[in-house]
Amino acid sequence: MATYAVILAAAGKSSRFRDPMYKKPFAILGGKAVWLHSAERFLSRDDVKQMIIVVSPDDREEFDRKFSANVTILGIQVIEGGAERADSVGKALARVKPDIDYVCVHDAARPCIASEWIENVFAAAERTGAAMLGIPVNGTLKRVSGEIITETVAREGLWEAQTPQVFRRDLLLEAYAKRDEFPATDDAQLVERVGHPVTVVRGSPINLKITTKEDLRLAEQALKAMPKPKLDRFHPFAGDDMWK
Repeated sequence: MATYAVILAAAGKSSRFRDPMYKKPFAILGGKAVWLHSAERFLSRDDVKQMIIVVSPDDREEFDRKFSANVTILGIQVIEGGAERADSVGKALARVKPDIDYVCVHDAARPCIASEWIENVFAAAERTGAAMLGIPVNGTLKRVSGEIITETVAREGLWEAQTPQVFRRDLLLEAYAKRDEFPATDDAQLVERVGHPVTVVRGSPINLKITTKEDLRLAEQALKAMPKPKLDRFHPFAGDDMWK
């Protein structure tokens, strides 16, 4: 059985969420923090052997105060991120155990992730080395300058990237080693740059990324319709040497 490490990206600024009390991954959704919903979907899998959550240095003290019990019980490693998303993921990638086969990167603010979608993208990554969830763009796209439309963009062949994005560990390490501070907005872009094709697995609009308060309300309704993950109180890798 292939083994996986999961990196939860939670170090963003949440500037559009506009909540003075919470950043979006740490907001309460259905009685628990958004990031915990995301984490539990992966921790229910036997092949996930390591989980790392990346938070902003500015959030670390507050995160520890609120969630130290959760990360201890679940065996999750917490590290501080960098200025950009790729900086944060790169720091987490450096902490992935050397015996891990695949690395999965997931937005902590995508809590409505179904186990079936995870299974599908994991299976595709094992076949091809690199896979991500995505959905085809259905709406009419306009390029706008200021308030004026400058172009209508053909939507044929366009897909919206989602997470999880899953890669062979050695491939993702190569992609980050050759990044050279390239401002990538997702990990698939870095893997594309080293010449490796990335397989797109159809996801769902339900797998939304929480950006605004309205998204939080939509996610709450979506979660009510989704099966809950089966998660033991103490996960098998809790308490190992991940904290060292």
